[in-house]
Amino acid sequence: MPHSAVKLAMVLALAGPALAQTPTAPQPPLTLTLQQALDRARQYGPAYLAANLSAQIAHEESAQAKAALLPTASWLNQFIYTQPNGTPSGVFVSNDGPHVYNEQATVHGDIYAPGKRADYHRALAAEAVARAKAEVAARGLAAVVVQDYYAMTVAQRKLANARQALREAQQLLDITQKLEQGGEAAHADAIKAEIQVEQRQRDLEDAQLALDKARVAIAILLFPDFRQDFALADDLGAAVPLPDFPQVRELAAKNNPDIRAAEATVQQQTYAIASARAAMLPALSFDYFFGINANQFALYNRDHLNNLGSVAQAQLTVPLWTWGAARSKVREARLGLEQARNDLTFTQRQLLAELQAFYGEARVSSGQVGSLRHSMELSADSLRLTTERYTAGEATVLEVVDAQTTLWQARNAYDDGLARYRLALANLQTLTGTF
Repeated sequence: MPHSAVKLAMVLALAGPALAQTPTAPQPPLTLTLQQALDRARQYGPAYLAANLSAQIAHEESAQAKAALLPTASWLNQFIYTQPNGTPSGVFVSNDGPHVYNEQATVHGDIYAPGKRADYHRALAAEAVARAKAEVAARGLAAVVVQDYYAMTVAQRKLANARQALREAQQLLDITQKLEQGGEAAHADAIKAEIQVEQRQRDLEDAQLALDKARVAIAILLFPDFRQDFALADDLGAAVPLPDFPQVRELAAKNNPDIRAAEATVQQQTYAIASARAAMLPALSFDYFFGINANQFALYNRDHLNNLGSVAQAQLTVPLWTWGAARSKVREARLGLEQARNDLTFTQRQLLAELQAFYGEARVSSGQVGSLRHSMELSADSLRLTTERYTAGEATVLEVVDAQTTLWQARNAYDDGLARYRLALANLQTLTGTF
């Protein structure tokens, strides 16, 4: 057998298993609904994750502040060696002997500690602020996702509109060239139609670029890696009713996280004043010790006296002079409370202003959807009639081009109107929650 034939047989033998495998069909791109996009954004949105972590940290701080109010227990294991000097106590008299053993269980508690109690309530208010801000971040993330979602959806629709406009321009060019060949149209008409085709090709390229940009903008929020092989479900045609304004206002008053955060901040600053005042009040605590504090590590000493026992003590700490620092902290806390109250009233006014503005935007955009749809339908009829008139020699090519441009703009305007209404609803939902 020739050398080339042997080599070919070896190659076929090695490639046989690979050729025998059935090729797998390509997987279709991932198609996401708006709810799925929101769920993914909550997994990977950095601002939302940071706000949630801050809320969890605030919860742990409130748990620590609560634990500070309760008695604590500890176990002391200690050996103290003192240099002997011929006396029973050694060099250091306070050590009461060359060898001192401490094996004690200690319980410490605060009988009256107004500062710690105020700090606990302050930590609870701080946790409420953090949770409210986490909800603010969640709603803000949802608004951004909705905006990017419908930006890509509209970009998809505009790309389809650009393709349709290009087909219509090519049809006009075909009609014009046929009429020119039959001597029924001037060469200028064919030139104008060809210019229109080139313009629509550029519009198609711009629409594709806009879609690619919109895809990248939302992909950053939805995936942990740089992924673009996905599509979005187009639900712009679904009817979403607009609630009445009294219902929206009631929801905003009950379920607005900005208001809750501002109210919790006022409460937090109120307890900050109590905590600052507590620095000028006495504090009473107690300690209980049980175990061994002796020169021998044993239950009994050399005289067979008991080494194991207990002792209790109480401390009353009375602040006398702090060079005005305590009073300065009280004044500082009062200023913080005043600022928190100002922020609360401004947040309430801002909520009412944004509520009316967003509702007005939603109401107007909802009312204009029908008008935009009717304009698109009229533009389609106008193009059809104008094309028929041009074919019959009763209209100019400029009229057809103008009708095509009007229809293309009407389609884009209708899609923009649908997205405008959805974005207005999303802005309302950031103030009121889901309705």
